[in-house]
Amino acid sequence: MAKGRRRYDKEFKEQAVKMVLEQGLTATEVARRIEVDRSSISSWVRAHEKDGPDAFPGKGKSIPQEEEIRRLKEENLRLKQERDFLKKTAVYFAKDQ
Repeated sequence: MAKGRRRYDKEFKEQAVKMVLEQGLTATEVARRIEVDRSSISSWVRAHEKDGPDAFPGKGKSIPQEEEIRRLKEENLRLKQERDFLKKTAVYFAKDQ
């Protein structure tokens, strides 16, 4: 049976990156110690070097821009539904007169 994809929280990734950057361990050594694929460790280190502390949004939380986009999409959908309802209501009352 195939395993599902493992997910790691922000703290776990940061600790792995610290082991590489501060303790001087190689990605292979860290991978062996914490039982994670070496390529994952390497990509976490690259992401940390590129983006710093913001490299890992962590625990599935979206970044603020993504959250704002999601909120605006929901609001847009709600407003379209209200508009469509009002159009139908206007047509209904226009027929009565």
